[in-house]
Amino acid sequence: MATRKLYDEDAYAREFDATVVEVHETEKDGEKYYDVILDRTLFFPEEGGQTCDRGNLRLGGLVPAEIEEEISNRPQAWNVEDVQIDGENKIHHILDQPIDIGTRVHGEIDWNHRFSNMQQHTGEHIFSGIVHAKKGYANVGFHLSDSVVTMDYDGELTDEEIQQIEYEANEAIIKNIPVHCYYPELEALERMDYRSKIQIDGAVRIVEISGVDCCACCAPHVKTTAEVGMLKVIGHQRYKGGIRLTILCGFRALRDYDRVSGIATMASQELSVSQDALVDAVLKQKEDMANLKVALGEANTRVMNQELSQVDLEAENVVLFSENVPNLVMRNAVNTLMEKHSGYAAVFNLDGNRYQFIIGSKERDARELSTLLREKYGAKGGGSSDMVQGSMEKETPMMEKEIRELFNNGIS
Repeated sequence: MATRKLYDEDAYAREFDATVVEVHETEKDGEKYYDVILDRTLFFPEEGGQTCDRGNLRLGGLVPAEIEEEISNRPQAWNVEDVQIDGENKIHHILDQPIDIGTRVHGEIDWNHRFSNMQQHTGEHIFSGIVHAKKGYANVGFHLSDSVVTMDYDGELTDEEIQQIEYEANEAIIKNIPVHCYYPELEALERMDYRSKIQIDGAVRIVEISGVDCCACCAPHVKTTAEVGMLKVIGHQRYKGGIRLTILCGFRALRDYDRVSGIATMASQELSVSQDALVDAVLKQKEDMANLKVALGEANTRVMNQELSQVDLEAENVVLFSENVPNLVMRNAVNTLMEKHSGYAAVFNLDGNRYQFIIGSKERDARELSTLLREKYGAKGGGSSDMVQGSMEKETPMMEKEIRELFNNGIS
């Protein structure tokens, strides 16, 4: 028999009583779980793009005195790890501990999680209904996770259109419009103009927000639009010829505002400017850093050229160390050294805590030295026999000394 969906009857109920009618052992990621079907449930399963309810079950009802001692060592409560629905409308509760068929249980859902999902889902209906009315687009994708909501439409929206639809969605929210969830008779359903992403067999549950949206949907919703609280679009991108939007509603939107506000407050304090001046301050700091990087690169290039002029021309192998030197300057330095020295010529440039290196040789295979650095220091990179380039972590303060000794003494 199909599981009785108590969440269809009252989306605001938090507790219920039920009887275990089926139990099957199952396994996930090497762990044993128990697939349990109840005769009735408040737990909404993962369905329609929405995550399932969370919560727990515990023994319900009075326990006969003759078996009270017998069951005292058995589990008295069960965490509901997952909830799924099958093609026969049986709802499967995945429990962390075994339970017997016939056990009477008392279930309790995580109400904060349920209500948050209800806020998000009703908010999505409001936004999608307005998109459909204004642009004629269909909602071809929907995902409600525990953190964000994404909606995919089969047409594009400009930034200005998104902003306007967001405003109209919040207007609908503050109007406190009732949200009606019901199963219409087949004759009435055939006359009804409603949105649906899929072909539905059997009874169709309609979620109707007068003047805003009418859509087939299986999920719990809030009673009125006002309970959505607010809706905020936090991101959008082109997707499969249309657009994907990310929204937050209600308490999730409030928490995100708190997060963003906290970041802005910290940044304004660090830069000693008001929040209104943050963008200009960041752009100015970015420009200053770019100028400093150019100046530092020029200074280090002069140092590099000075070092090149002081290299012992009799040396067979030569290695130079630098900081924040552009790759082109490193390559030019190696080319200069290769013209004057018969062995290996190398430049190791320290960028943060990582060496970038270029090694070249006219008479030897530079790849052999690259292999040696990979074996000794885990260096990564590649190239030809004439020249290789790569990088490796500066693991200890002594690495420069070790590399110099390698070039001076360790290369045969």
